[in-house]
Amino acid sequence: MGDRGGFAFCGIKLVVHVLNKLSFMETNMTTLSTVLNKLKCRGHDNEFVMNEKGFGIAGKGKYYQPAELMIIRTYRFEGNSDPSDSSILYLIEANDGLIGYTIDAYGAYSNNDGPGYDDFIKKLHIENRDEQLIF
Repeated sequence: MGDRGGFAFCGIKLVVHVLNKLSFMETNMTTLSTVLNKLKCRGHDNEFVMNEKGFGIAGKGKYYQPAELMIIRTYRFEGNSDPSDSSILYLIEANDGLIGYTIDAYGAYSNNDGPGYDDFIKKLHIENRDEQLIF
């Protein structure tokens, strides 16, 4: 009887895991706020910011170089009427397992000064993972 209870418990855990995956798949990832909320729920709400030392996470004190980072998913968002609402979110995984993101606006509306940010992003390896593998 004890084993049976354990099996039922594992079965419940499995069902909850599957339901969590399905609820993610049913969520439209069409807005920046939707993606950011999903990242926060999964503990991936670390924002990479560019500075002279490389890409870093505020408060972590660690900075990464392009060889240490990989883009695992890219989300593009386009404003309905205002081009300045268009942005791109790069979901990034560091070689130490940390997952975070960086956001940039398109083209002339970019919020990153100079070519440093764009040059840094271009150096990152890209592995476009399925959302189910990330979340």
